[in-house]
Amino acid sequence: MFGLTFDKLIIIAIIAAFLLGPERIPHYAAMLGRFVRKAKEMADGAKDRLKDEMGPEFDDIDWKKLNPRQYDPRRIIRDALLDESPHDPATPATPATPFMKGSTP
Repeated sequence: MFGLTFDKLIIIAIIAAFLLGPERIPHYAAMLGRFVRKAKEMADGAKDRLKDEMGPEFDDIDWKKLNPRQYDPRRIIRDALLDESPHDPATPATPATPFMKGSTP
């Protein structure tokens, strides 16, 4: 999560304890708890709304297939370059006309 390891979180907590002091830590901890609860409620609400709007198709979606992390750009480009589209040999390819001075493309 954002490149934070457990060690880094401990260091951040120790620095926060020194900066805030023992009097203000409970107040800020309660604020953090309220923020996390509110964020979770918002995420759950968005998920419920999406389920309501999509209907029964929501359960049929394979979410792992839509994960952008699974795509390898090198593989996509290689597949696109190696993909030979069907070409009808009966229709000859039209030669490209050279661009002439004074004409518009």
